[in-house]
Amino acid sequence: MEIDQWRREYLLGGLRRSELKATPVEQFREWLEEALAAKLSDPSAMCLATADSSGQPSQRIVLLKGFDERGFVFYTNLQSKKAHDMEKNPQVSLLFPWHSLERQVIVSGNVESVTREDAEQYFQSRPLESQLASWASRQSQPLSSREELQKQFDQEKARFADGQVPLPDFWGGYRVVPHAVEFWQGGANRLHDRFIYRADDSGLWTLDRLSP
Repeated sequence: MEIDQWRREYLLGGLRRSELKATPVEQFREWLEEALAAKLSDPSAMCLATADSSGQPSQRIVLLKGFDERGFVFYTNLQSKKAHDMEKNPQVSLLFPWHSLERQVIVSGNVESVTREDAEQYFQSRPLESQLASWASRQSQPLSSREELQKQFDQEKARFADGQVPLPDFWGGYRVVPHAVEFWQGGANRLHDRFIYRADDSGLWTLDRLSP
Protein backbone atom coordinates (compact mmCIF):
# COMPACT_ATOMS: atom_id res chain seq x y z
CA MET A 1 0.00 0.00 0.00
CA GLU A 2 1.73 3.14 -1.22
CA ILE A 3 -0.36 5.57 0.80
CA ASP A 4 2.01 8.44 0.05
CA GLN A 5 1.02 8.18 -3.62
CA TRP A 6 -2.73 8.40 -3.08
CA ARG A 7 -4.01 11.72 -4.39
CA ARG A 8 -6.63 13.25 -6.61
CA GLU A 9 -7.39 16.61 -8.13
CA TYR A 10 -10.21 18.81 -6.87
CA LEU A 11 -12.05 20.07 -9.93
CA LEU A 12 -15.68 20.64 -8.95
CA GLY A 13 -15.37 24.40 -8.73
CA GLY A 14 -13.96 27.38 -6.91
CA LEU A 15 -15.20 29.81 -4.31
CA ARG A 16 -15.09 33.58 -4.75
CA ARG A 17 -15.69 36.36 -2.25
CA SER A 18 -18.52 37.74 -4.38
CA GLU A 19 -20.41 34.44 -3.94
CA LEU A 20 -20.31 34.48 -0.14
CA LYS A 21 -23.19 35.57 2.08
CA ALA A 22 -22.93 38.35 4.65
CA THR A 23 -22.86 35.97 7.62
CA PRO A 24 -21.50 32.45 8.13
CA VAL A 25 -24.94 31.15 9.13
CA GLU A 26 -26.41 32.26 5.81
CA GLN A 27 -23.48 30.72 3.95
CA PHE A 28 -23.71 27.49 5.94
CA ARG A 29 -27.43 27.24 5.23
CA GLU A 30 -26.77 27.54 1.49
CA TRP A 31 -24.05 24.87 1.54
CA LEU A 32 -26.15 22.54 3.70
CA GLU A 33 -29.05 22.86 1.28
CA GLU A 34 -26.68 21.97 -1.56
CA ALA A 35 -25.37 18.99 0.42
CA LEU A 36 -28.96 17.81 0.91
CA ALA A 37 -29.76 18.32 -2.78
CA ALA A 38 -26.68 16.27 -3.68
CA LYS A 39 -28.04 13.44 -1.49
CA LEU A 40 -24.87 13.18 0.54
CA SER A 41 -24.78 10.42 3.12
CA ASP A 42 -25.26 11.97 6.58
CA PRO A 43 -24.96 15.64 5.56
CA SER A 44 -25.64 16.69 9.17
CA ALA A 45 -22.75 14.59 10.52
CA MET A 46 -19.98 16.66 12.05
CA CYS A 47 -16.76 15.88 13.85
CA LEU A 48 -16.76 17.43 17.33
CA ALA A 49 -13.30 18.08 18.78
CA THR A 50 -12.90 18.69 22.50
CA ALA A 51 -9.93 18.82 24.86
CA ASP A 52 -9.75 17.69 28.46
CA SER A 53 -8.25 19.65 31.34
CA SER A 54 -4.75 18.39 30.46
CA GLY A 55 -5.10 19.63 26.89
CA GLN A 56 -5.48 16.16 25.36
CA PRO A 57 -7.83 16.48 22.37
CA SER A 58 -10.39 13.90 21.28
CA GLN A 59 -12.84 13.70 18.39
CA ARG A 60 -16.08 11.97 17.53
CA ILE A 61 -18.92 12.23 15.03
CA VAL A 62 -22.18 13.75 16.27
CA LEU A 63 -25.23 14.97 14.38
CA LEU A 64 -26.24 18.59 13.95
CA LYS A 65 -29.80 19.03 15.22
CA GLY A 66 -30.33 22.73 14.64
CA PHE A 67 -28.59 25.99 13.84
CA ASP A 68 -29.34 29.69 13.67
CA GLU A 69 -27.61 32.97 14.44
CA ARG A 70 -27.06 31.78 18.03
CA GLY A 71 -25.03 28.72 17.05
CA PHE A 72 -24.98 25.01 16.17
CA VAL A 73 -26.89 22.53 18.35
CA PHE A 74 -26.33 18.85 19.16
CA TYR A 75 -27.52 16.49 21.90
CA THR A 76 -25.70 13.88 23.97
CA ASN A 77 -25.31 12.08 27.28
CA LEU A 78 -24.28 14.65 29.89
CA GLN A 79 -22.05 12.07 31.61
CA SER A 80 -20.08 11.23 28.46
CA LYS A 81 -16.42 12.00 27.93
CA LYS A 82 -17.22 14.88 25.61
CA ALA A 83 -19.54 16.38 28.22
CA HIS A 84 -16.83 16.14 30.89
CA ASP A 85 -14.33 17.70 28.48
CA MET A 86 -16.66 20.60 27.70
CA GLU A 87 -17.36 21.18 31.39
CA LYS A 88 -13.63 21.72 31.95
CA ASN A 89 -12.90 23.42 28.64
CA PRO A 90 -15.84 24.93 26.71
CA GLN A 91 -13.73 25.68 23.63
CA VAL A 92 -14.57 23.24 20.82
CA SER A 93 -14.34 22.80 17.08
CA LEU A 94 -16.79 21.31 14.57
CA LEU A 95 -15.88 19.93 11.13
CA PHE A 96 -18.38 19.15 8.39
CA PRO A 97 -16.54 16.84 5.92
CA TRP A 98 -18.50 17.07 2.69
CA HIS A 99 -15.87 15.17 0.69
CA SER A 100 -17.92 14.38 -2.41
CA LEU A 101 -18.60 18.10 -2.89
CA GLU A 102 -14.91 18.84 -2.22
CA ARG A 103 -15.97 21.07 0.65
CA GLN A 104 -15.52 21.35 4.37
CA VAL A 105 -16.74 23.78 7.02
CA ILE A 106 -14.90 24.35 10.29
CA VAL A 107 -16.64 26.03 13.22
CA SER A 108 -14.65 27.30 16.21
CA GLY A 109 -16.44 28.47 19.32
CA ASN A 110 -17.56 27.94 22.89
CA VAL A 111 -20.35 25.66 24.05
CA GLU A 112 -23.30 26.50 26.23
CA SER A 113 -26.12 24.25 27.41
CA VAL A 114 -29.49 24.41 25.71
CA THR A 115 -32.56 24.69 27.93
CA ARG A 116 -34.20 21.60 29.41
CA GLU A 117 -37.33 22.60 27.52
CA ASP A 118 -35.45 22.45 24.20
CA ALA A 119 -33.87 19.13 25.19
CA GLU A 120 -37.27 17.74 26.17
CA GLN A 121 -38.83 18.82 22.90
CA TYR A 122 -36.10 17.22 20.83
CA PHE A 123 -35.95 14.04 22.96
CA GLN A 124 -39.66 13.42 22.52
CA SER A 125 -39.27 13.78 18.74
CA ARG A 126 -36.79 10.87 18.62
CA PRO A 127 -37.81 7.32 17.66
CA LEU A 128 -38.79 5.18 20.64
CA GLU A 129 -35.75 2.93 20.24
CA SER A 130 -33.42 5.94 20.34
CA GLN A 131 -35.09 7.17 23.51
CA LEU A 132 -34.63 3.75 25.12
CA ALA A 133 -30.99 3.61 24.00
CA SER A 134 -30.34 6.91 25.76
CA TRP A 135 -31.49 5.33 29.03
CA ALA A 136 -29.66 2.04 28.39
CA SER A 137 -26.21 3.37 27.51
CA ARG A 138 -23.81 4.54 30.22
CA GLN A 139 -21.93 6.41 27.52
CA SER A 140 -18.11 6.23 27.67
CA GLN A 141 -18.19 3.78 30.60
CA PRO A 142 -16.53 0.33 30.33
CA LEU A 143 -18.83 -2.41 29.03
CA SER A 144 -18.13 -6.12 29.52
CA SER A 145 -19.89 -7.32 26.37
CA ARG A 146 -22.42 -6.59 23.65
CA GLU A 147 -24.79 -8.88 25.54
CA GLU A 148 -24.63 -6.62 28.59
CA LEU A 149 -25.62 -3.62 26.47
CA GLN A 150 -28.52 -5.53 24.93
CA LYS A 151 -29.64 -6.62 28.40
CA GLN A 152 -29.66 -3.00 29.59
CA PHE A 153 -31.69 -2.01 26.53
CA ASP A 154 -34.20 -4.82 27.12
CA GLN A 155 -34.57 -3.77 30.75
CA GLU A 156 -35.37 -0.19 29.75
CA LYS A 157 -37.79 -1.43 27.09
CA ALA A 158 -39.65 -3.41 29.75
CA ARG A 159 -39.57 -0.50 32.20
CA PHE A 160 -41.15 1.84 29.67
CA ALA A 161 -43.46 -0.73 28.10
CA ASP A 162 -46.19 1.89 27.76
CA GLY A 163 -44.03 3.78 25.26
CA GLN A 164 -43.86 6.88 27.46
CA VAL A 165 -40.13 7.54 27.87
CA PRO A 166 -39.16 10.60 29.94
CA LEU A 167 -36.12 12.73 29.29
CA PRO A 168 -33.21 11.34 31.37
CA ASP A 169 -31.70 13.82 33.80
CA PHE A 170 -28.30 12.86 32.38
CA TRP A 171 -29.17 13.76 28.78
CA GLY A 172 -29.32 17.15 27.13
CA GLY A 173 -27.99 19.46 24.47
CA TYR A 174 -25.26 21.96 23.70
CA ARG A 175 -25.00 24.95 21.44
CA VAL A 176 -21.67 25.86 19.87
CA VAL A 177 -21.57 29.66 19.76
CA PRO A 178 -19.13 30.41 16.94
CA HIS A 179 -16.43 33.04 16.91
CA ALA A 180 -14.93 31.80 13.63
CA VAL A 181 -16.30 29.76 10.70
CA GLU A 182 -14.13 28.65 7.78
CA PHE A 183 -15.42 27.53 4.37
CA TRP A 184 -13.06 25.41 2.25
CA GLN A 185 -13.56 24.52 -1.40
CA GLY A 186 -11.08 22.24 -3.13
CA GLY A 187 -9.19 23.62 -6.11
CA ALA A 188 -7.00 22.31 -8.91
CA ASN A 189 -3.26 22.00 -8.25
CA ARG A 190 -3.92 22.24 -4.50
CA LEU A 191 -4.85 25.92 -4.93
CA HIS A 192 -7.87 25.56 -2.67
CA ASP A 193 -10.20 28.40 -1.77
CA ARG A 194 -10.50 29.20 1.94
CA PHE A 195 -12.53 31.97 3.53
CA ILE A 196 -12.94 32.61 7.23
CA TYR A 197 -15.61 34.64 9.01
CA ARG A 198 -14.53 36.04 12.38
CA ALA A 199 -16.74 37.77 14.93
CA ASP A 200 -15.39 41.09 16.22
CA ASP A 201 -15.97 42.50 19.69
CA SER A 202 -19.31 43.98 18.65
CA GLY A 203 -20.54 40.68 17.22
CA LEU A 204 -20.21 41.74 13.58
CA TRP A 205 -18.56 39.40 11.10
CA THR A 206 -15.41 40.12 9.14
CA LEU A 207 -14.37 38.00 6.15
CA ASP A 208 -10.85 37.12 5.00
CA ARG A 209 -9.42 34.86 2.33
CA LEU A 210 -6.77 32.44 3.64
CA SER A 211 -3.86 30.96 1.77
CA PRO A 212 -4.37 27.25 1.11
